[in-house]
Formats: sequence, structure tokens, C-alpha cells
Amino acid sequence: MADHTGREAVAAVWRIESARIVGALARYTGDFALAEDLAQEALAEALVTWPRDGVPRNPAGWLLTVGRRRAIDAFRRRSALDARYAAFAHELGEGGIFSGSAPSDPPSEAEDVLWDPEQIDDDLLALMFIACHPVLSREARVALTLRVVGGLTSDEIARAFLVPTATVQARITRAKKTLGAARVPFAVPPPEERTARLGSVLNVVYLIFTEASSASSGEDLIRLDLASEALRLARVLTRLVPGEPEVHGLLALLELTAARFPARIGPDGEPVLLEHQDRRRWDHAAIRRGRAALARAGRVGRGLGAYGLQAAIAECHAMAGSVGETDWERIVLLYEALGRLAPSPVVDLNRAVAVSMARGPGAALPIVDELAAAASLPHSHLLPTVRGELLTRLGRTDEARAELELAVGLCGNDRERAVLERKLADLGQSRDSRHGRQA
Repeated sequence: MADHTGREAVAAVWRIESARIVGALARYTGDFALAEDLAQEALAEALVTWPRDGVPRNPAGWLLTVGRRRAIDAFRRRSALDARYAAFAHELGEGGIFSGSAPSDPPSEAEDVLWDPEQIDDDLLALMFIACHPVLSREARVALTLRVVGGLTSDEIARAFLVPTATVQARITRAKKTLGAARVPFAVPPPEERTARLGSVLNVVYLIFTEASSASSGEDLIRLDLASEALRLARVLTRLVPGEPEVHGLLALLELTAARFPARIGPDGEPVLLEHQDRRRWDHAAIRRGRAALARAGRVGRGLGAYGLQAAIAECHAMAGSVGETDWERIVLLYEALGRLAPSPVVDLNRAVAVSMARGPGAALPIVDELAAAASLPHSHLLPTVRGELLTRLGRTDEARAELELAVGLCGNDRERAVLERKLADLGQSRDSRHGRQA
């Protein structure tokens, strides 16, 4: 029982405090990769010690102290008896430098210096910018952000993205080596660089939430734990950089999208399409939070950015009583604005859906046909899904069936594939009944 309680405590404290611990260690060692390794070593020691000896009165301080002692060991192994080593040894006090010794409980006043209330926000922001640095690949940014800022283990990240744990570990290792080779400092970028690099940070959080809200593969349509982590990261960012409108726009988008989660899945786990959702089940507290964040984005900026425009689209859905009552013309205009600001085939495809709802499938089909002709989304099931739906509404059943069959073959998510297969079956029934009437 004590073993189970101790491990639960380690997991809880790590998820809450790991980013602060890594940030504090990085600030004092000047080495982000080393700091992350030291924090992981402290975590490993806690998993052995806490179940055996009990949870310390100051769990975060305990982890930090172990991390600092491991830093001393690392500097000793490197024979780096310089000012940093001397400062660490002085702060630990007499008898405290022995490797593996149990940290004092509670920590001494000297140890509290790492928890500088004037510095902690900068530590977290520096972690976000380092984990999402442009020198890293998109996959590495996601893995490193979830590890060092989200506090997830390699196993948890691997399960979230359905890849082997070894793959995640390799990405994180390569990312740290890349950052070291590029000599990326542990610091918040200067103001002239911050805006450009903030986009990378926001993109990673957006990617995490996108994967969570519509899983690309596997049995689950929504991964709630991953979505919650993205929301938490977005909330942290709004506190760290409150003057950036797109930070509030991203949070608004995530809140308003997550608000629909309770109604998106039926009792059997199958997806529920928007027109069939019970809107009473939507999270109206999340809608209020999302609308407040969207209003804040409008106040602090000069017009909405890409995330803010997407949030405004989500707000249109959130405020409508039904699909029929939705202001589709406004959504079309918002997608047109989004297409000019951040053009992409997915934006054009979503605009086509809105056009079909506002003006009919005949007006939307040319947009989709143009995307198909350009092979804009060659490996995505979304394009043939939308095209199949439009052709179905236009009564072009044979063409619709071919598109939906293509979509089924491309869809990696089991739940979404089942919905597409049902649509195919319905098309077959419609054809059979039509032939029966003709006979």
C-alpha cells in the first residue's frame, strides 16, 4: 500500500512541478540537456525512495535537491571544479555533497533560492521556447514539449501518438543533442525574436490538441488526457505572455472545441456528427471561458490572427441552437479571411463545407474538385469524405460511393472508419430501394 501511495505521489508531483524543476536546474547549470537528465535522475531516485521511506514534506524541494547533487557529481566527473561547482557546494553546506545522501527535509533556506518568485515565469517560458526551438523537427518539438513542460514520460508520449517508446526516446535524445550542437542558451529570446519564435510554440500546442481531438489512428476518436495537457499548456502561455493576442486566440480555440467533446461520442463509443449532437451536453463553462479568451484576444491585438479566426468559427457553432440556426455565411467569411492569413488545403476544404451549408452542395463542389485536381491532400481521408458527402447530396450516388470507398481506405482511425462504412452501406440501401421502386 505504501509502495502504491509513494508511486502515485511521485507521478502527481512530477506532473505538476517537473517543468519548474528542469527550469531551475537549467538556469543554474546553464545546460538545458544536462538539467533535463538531472531531473530524470531525481525522478528515478524518488520512485525508489518515496515508496520505501514515505513522501517528504516538501516533495518538489526534495527532487530539486537530488537534481542539484547529481549536477555536482556531473561537474566532478568532468573535473570542472570551477565557480559553478564551488557555488553548488557552498549552498549545500558541509556534508551535503556526498552522492546519494538523502536530501534534507525540509530543504535549507539556501536551497530555496532556486524558487525565485521573480524568475519562475521566465524559467517556464524559456523551457517552452527551447522545447519548441525552430532548429528541431516538428516531431521532436512535440515530444520534447510534452516531456519537459508537460511532465509526461516517454511511455505516455508513445501511447499518445501510437509510436514505440524507443522512437520517442530517440527523438528526445536527438533533440537535446541538436540543441547542444546549436548552442541554444537557456533564456527567453529577446523581444525582437520572441514573436517569430512564439509561433513555433503555439503550433506545437495546437498540433498536440489537434491529434487529441481527432486521433489520426487507433480505436479512440478523442484522447482526453492529451487534450487536457494541450489546454494546460495554452493556459500557462496566457499567463506567461498575456500581451500576445494569438496566445489568447489559441486558448479560445481549444476551449470552444473541447466544449463539444461530451457530445461527440455516443454511448457505444462511436462518433456523433455535429447535426446529431445533443447540444445540451456541451460544456457551457468551457464555452464561456473560450468566449472570454476570444474577447481578450480582440482587445490586446489589432484584429484576430489565425488561431483567433478559428476560435471565432468555433464560437459561431457554440452559440447556435442547431446546425440549421448556425450563421454559415459568417463562417464562410471567416474561412475566407483565414485562407488569406494562413492559406492551406485544409482551410479551403473547411470553407467548402461551410459554403455547402450556406449556399448548397453545388456551390461547394467546384472548390473541392479544384483541391482534388491539385492533389492537395493526397494521403488524407478528409477530401474524399467531403467530396462523397457533396456528391451524395447532389444525387450522384455512384460517384459518391467511389469517393467514400477511397476515404475508408485512407482513414486510420477505427471509429471514423466505421462511420464512413455506414455511409457506404446507406448508399447501397438507397440504390436498392430506388431500383425496387423502378421495378
